[in-house]
Parts: sequence; C-alpha cells; structure tokens
Amino acid sequence: MKIESVDLFYLSMPEVRDIADGSQDAIVIRVQAGEYVGWGECDASPLNCIASYVCPMSWSVCKPIRASVEGQRLDGPEDIHRIGDLVRENSMDILQTDHTLSGIDIALWDALGKRLNEPVYRLLGYDRAYPKTPYASLLFGDEPQETLYHARQVRDLGYRAAKFGWGPFGHGAPEIDAEHLHAAREGLGPEGILLVDAGTVWRDRVYEAAKRCEALQEVEATWLEEPFVSNAVEAYSALAPMLLPVGLAGGEGCHDVYMARRMIDEAGLAYIQIDAGRIGGITPAKEVADYAAPRGITYVNHTFTTHLALSASLQPFAGLAEHTICEYPVEPSEMSARLTSERILPDEEGQIHLPDAPGLGVEPDPETLREFLVDAEIRVGGQVLYRSPTI
Repeated sequence: MKIESVDLFYLSMPEVRDIADGSQDAIVIRVQAGEYVGWGECDASPLNCIASYVCPMSWSVCKPIRASVEGQRLDGPEDIHRIGDLVRENSMDILQTDHTLSGIDIALWDALGKRLNEPVYRLLGYDRAYPKTPYASLLFGDEPQETLYHARQVRDLGYRAAKFGWGPFGHGAPEIDAEHLHAAREGLGPEGILLVDAGTVWRDRVYEAAKRCEALQEVEATWLEEPFVSNAVEAYSALAPMLLPVGLAGGEGCHDVYMARRMIDEAGLAYIQIDAGRIGGITPAKEVADYAAPRGITYVNHTFTTHLALSASLQPFAGLAEHTICEYPVEPSEMSARLTSERILPDEEGQIHLPDAPGLGVEPDPETLREFLVDAEIRVGGQVLYRSPTI
C-alpha cells in the first residue's frame, strides 16, 4: 500500500501555563495508507514540527520531511526502516527532524499493524507483551506537605510506584529537598517504589547533585533521574558511584540511537529512559531496547501525556519480561486525558497490559480532536504550505 496523506493536528489547552507539564498541547499525526489509518504523536513543540514537515527546501539535506514520506510504499516493517533512513538523509539539517519523524513512525507502525491484523509489538518480533508496573508520574509540591499529600493520594489509588520530579527540587537548599524526599517516602509507605526526577536542574554540576545523595539513600529511592542534561556523560559517570545503591536514570533527551548508546556505554546508568515521541519513533526506540537489555541496563519508557503516546512507548520493550517498570501519566491535562477513546488502565494487581489489538490498540477521539484543534496556517510567498486539517 502507498502512503497517500499525512495530516498534522496541532492541539492545545485554551491556556498553556508555565509549568513542567508537557501534556498541555500536542502534535498528533494521521497517516492514510490505502484503506488504513494510522495515528502517532510527537513529544515536541507542535508548530515547530509542522514547520519541519512543510518548510521549503533550503538545500539537498534540508528538505521538508513530507518529501521523504508521502507517496512511499508501506508493505512491511522494512519500509518503515527505509522511510526513516530517507527522512534523516534528506532532512539532516532540520534539527526538528527526529521529533517530527517520531509521530510519523508511530503512525506507520499503527497503520501497518492494522493492515496485517497484528499488534505492533508482534511486528517488532515479540511473541507476547508482558505486564508492566506503572509508576504514577507527578510533580513535587511547592511545599513538602503538598508532596506528602500527593504521595498518599497515589498510594490510595493503588499505585505501587511513584515518581516525583521538577517543581522546587534542586532549586533551593539540599535540606529542603531532603524534606520533600522524606515526605514522599512517608506518603508512599515503606514498600512503595520511590523514583526521583531532577529535571536536569544541575546541568553538569556534580558537586550540587552529590549534596542530595545521602537523602536519596536514606529514603531508599530506586533511582535519581536526569540530574544533568542528556549527553553530559562525564557528570553522570562521576555521580553514579557516589549515589549507590540508588541507580542513575536518564536518556529521555536522546533524539537518536547514537546518543542513547553513548549514555548506556559511558554514563553509568542503571536505567535508560527513551521517549518514542522524541527519538524518532518506535523503530529507534526498539533498537535502544535491544542494545540495553544484554548490557544489563533496564529499559524504561518515558511518557507524560496521552494513552496514544503511552501505547507507543510500551511497544519497544513489551516483550522484555524483566524490564517491568513503566511511566504512566496520572495527572495529564483535560485534553490529553480525553484524547483517546480507549485507555490502558491498571488491573486489580496494579499492572497494565498492552491491548491485544491490531496496531497500537488506541485511537484519538474525533470530538476531542475538534474541540482542542488550533486553527493555524503557514503561508510562504503567497502559497499556503499548511492549514489545520479537517477531522
């Protein structure tokens, strides 16, 4: 079958607040291939993704992404690999390429799964999808008491694991951070899995991160995530032995396989976190999972937005039985919470399971798309390159 059209939907809440919540807007992609429709989502600035898809050619390796996608054959997994390589070759000098390709790649797998009547994880070579233990992904409260309240909430909801991140953590005195950490542990209880996300707050300043090691060890955190920016491998590797037995986690900022491999090989990570909506889609995310597993590094999905993104993020490691922990959005915006008609919900034991349905098993709800669609147009030299698509 042939890729006939690719539509990019810019969605947004009426008000986007200046907080660490990437679920407030979205770029959702629809691919029409023959009689099949595939859906994908990027974790990126929507308008930048649209521009990278439709921009006029600058030169031979700075072509619009659509030039490498529309009209291509889509008959098997090898075509998705080929299209991805073509996009990177022809759009090498557009820095948004991998983010935009992510949503397209995800939609291609969804469409192909529907055509072949198989879940994506089977097309990736897995015989089955193992249940995963979702961790509730939350922001630290403004005060320790607020962190305590949220930790108690997620425990009462039945989550065995929770991750607290961003907010005030790392911006003030280490003693204040320690109060937040102890509040989170108290709220989760002694058996809860506590994960901490520093949100790259220290950039590459190892000495600042080291001031929090003792408190992280006291509360028996499982990991400290992204104390530094992605690819600051020297800083990561310096901190790793100081932090033990707490593990280091990182990698969500990797926008290609090569960055992820370097983090795995040189950063002293115990957990590699990959966002299928950033790295270029399901295809490279699966490559990272294949690289990490035999090296003893646990693969973890990164996702904070919708259940469409959640399904896509789980596919690359669905068949890894021992890689069980996964990020799960529990406080997304109204738009993200309502985006899909189907939801991947925890069972009675607190585990989540990928849908055993063709493709991703989840699709956007048309009414939600209409409600939150941003009316946008890109015009160059009098020619309209983009206009918000119809649902």
